[in-house]
Amino acid sequence: MITEHGHASRIGWQLPAFFCPFAPSRHPKAAEIEQRALEWIDAFGIYPDATERAWGLATHSADFSCRIIPDGDVDHVLTFTLWNYWANAVDDWQDSGAAATDTAAITDHGARLARALEMPGCALLPPGPLTSALDDLVQRTHALLTPFQLRRFAEGARDWLIGAGWRTAQAERGRMPGLSDYAGLGVLANGTRFSLTWADAANGIDLPPNTLYAAPVQAVTDAAGWIVAADNDLFSYNKDDDQEPWEQNLVNVLAHERGCAPGEAVTEAVALRDRVMTLFLRLRAQLARGADEELRRYLDSLQDYIAGSIAWQNLAPRYASPRNRNARPVEGATFDVVWSNSPSDPSTEPPAVPSLNWWWQQLEQ
Repeated sequence: MITEHGHASRIGWQLPAFFCPFAPSRHPKAAEIEQRALEWIDAFGIYPDATERAWGLATHSADFSCRIIPDGDVDHVLTFTLWNYWANAVDDWQDSGAAATDTAAITDHGARLARALEMPGCALLPPGPLTSALDDLVQRTHALLTPFQLRRFAEGARDWLIGAGWRTAQAERGRMPGLSDYAGLGVLANGTRFSLTWADAANGIDLPPNTLYAAPVQAVTDAAGWIVAADNDLFSYNKDDDQEPWEQNLVNVLAHERGCAPGEAVTEAVALRDRVMTLFLRLRAQLARGADEELRRYLDSLQDYIAGSIAWQNLAPRYASPRNRNARPVEGATFDVVWSNSPSDPSTEPPAVPSLNWWWQQLEQ
């Protein structure tokens, strides 16, 4: 169990029960994938010293990848794992609070990175270990993905980059966003489509564009990503609670909007998250009726994404023994989360969050 280090947590360490009626699983080749990923990390030297390497490995990115894609081609899951280690290293740079990571720097870096994904060897990023590793990742990705999958992957990466830029802009202005803005825009930084492209590719799921981009399928996809992002806001809260201004997350957004303490806002955050889960279940069931094999497998992969993310974060030292309280990651630290089969808020009505309400409009009357 976690013990308190440094300043006290505003929300405590015992997280509320997670409403999730899906059981998590893990890729049978997880150990092999992790070992190969560590060899790649060390070959490119993406961490400058042993301490940074320890915190990079504390992301448990291999475990994340192998839990949200618990089956499928090993080379695809491995490449996705490498992307996750690399992206977490970039994400930590963006979240470092240094002067070099202001909105202008994030925007410039994001534009260069977005083009680098589409133009292998374009030399738009400064030389260094992260760029060398990126060049290798781009080459691997272009060799593994179809042109359509590459387009989806690039769209997912742009989501992540736009979301990171928007969050940085709000922090730079000293603003805590409102609930509807945060619900609709903050989630972009989660990179849902970035991840799901690899899940589909690894599992050989090939939805035609007219199915994938149909409004109900996009809604159920967005809802899954929103649940994962909300869960991450809970798991990562204590990791970022030393930041000034306060970190943008669902709990702090609600606390600011309601004029209450973060601990009081947790209940409402979980209720909203659970209401979205109820919507996800209804919309998933609606789409499953009469769905072909490809769409059914896609819907199953969304379940893996949600359940796998909870299982991963529960055990990741990045969250369970955060850096702002520990000199080194504590292996074996855990939140000991409780799973629940029922929502804390049983309502099936759309919430008073305009940016999300279009999901409920996709339900059949």
